[in-house]
Amino acid sequence: MFPAKDALKARHEDAPSSVQISPSTLPDNPTNMSSIGSQFQLKPTVKPKVPFGQAELDADANALHEAMKGLGTNEEAIITILANRTNGQRLLIADRFESLFGKKLVVELKKELGGSFEDVILGCMMSLDRYFAQELHDAMDGLGTREDALIEILCTLNNDWLKLIKRTYKDMFGRDLEFDIKRDTELYFEKLLLALLDVERDESVVVDIEKVVTDVEALYAAGEAVVGTNEEIFIEILTKRSFAHLQVLFREYKNKYGTPFYKVIEKEFKGDTEKALVTMVRCYEDTSDYFAWQLHKAMEGVGTNNRALIRTVVTRSEFDMGNIKEAYAKKYEKPLIKAIEDDCSGDFKRMLIALID
Repeated sequence: MFPAKDALKARHEDAPSSVQISPSTLPDNPTNMSSIGSQFQLKPTVKPKVPFGQAELDADANALHEAMKGLGTNEEAIITILANRTNGQRLLIADRFESLFGKKLVVELKKELGGSFEDVILGCMMSLDRYFAQELHDAMDGLGTREDALIEILCTLNNDWLKLIKRTYKDMFGRDLEFDIKRDTELYFEKLLLALLDVERDESVVVDIEKVVTDVEALYAAGEAVVGTNEEIFIEILTKRSFAHLQVLFREYKNKYGTPFYKVIEKEFKGDTEKALVTMVRCYEDTSDYFAWQLHKAMEGVGTNNRALIRTVVTRSEFDMGNIKEAYAKKYEKPLIKAIEDDCSGDFKRMLIALID
């Protein structure tokens, strides 16, 4: 996930060594982002360039400089380099570019590019903690709130990532993430997000079946068994129990009461709280299927949610985009690349395809 500490700026030196970005990962295995339930092999679509020493850094920095020198821009060269380097390698290229030319690479890219193509390129040029923090900030900045971004980020990350994002958010914007959440959300949606940001989730991979049974009964008693809903019980269990525990819980609940757990959520909750809890259930059950669904949702109907599309592609490409592509093709009977070709255009389309191909 992150490059070696000596290659990072000092502010990133306390980043977690884990590459866990998916909630349904084995917390004691930092290289494994697979679902606990399926244990599939991770299939990233962006892999480190090897070798990648000083000569390669110089070559990439010079090639990017040439691509933006003079009139016009060589977008193909920019795509070829940045879509085929990891996030850590891109940050090193940016440092080398500034050393060689006295200019910040991101500033030069902003000058040369535009639209959604610029957005995906700039997303690739941020460390992921800063990218997530920026997305959260933008979702709450100004009039209105983009709850979809809050949900996708905060409801799908593990403790280490949430802790890092909180620190980075404070560093970037000078205030606590929790402060902005309280300002921009309300009721049980606010309670749920703040509970996640308490980062008190158990990270054990050992499942206590007796505790699962107790939780199943507690959730049934708090929801389907009564008129009304005890929302606090749902929030407590879904934000504090381990991902392994919850996967077993969802299965056991359906086995006993015959209802898929996300259907229980849809019946008992409304609005953004419902969307957030359904996201948690779907993502914890099958991460690849969840992100395939997110990509499809971003492209279905009239228009495209480019921001959501970019966010998923940028953040998953180094980890499990290959698995997401397989899930997408199975779920929607259409290759993900074909869906992007049909829905996007120009250099934006070419960059997305380069990141997922």
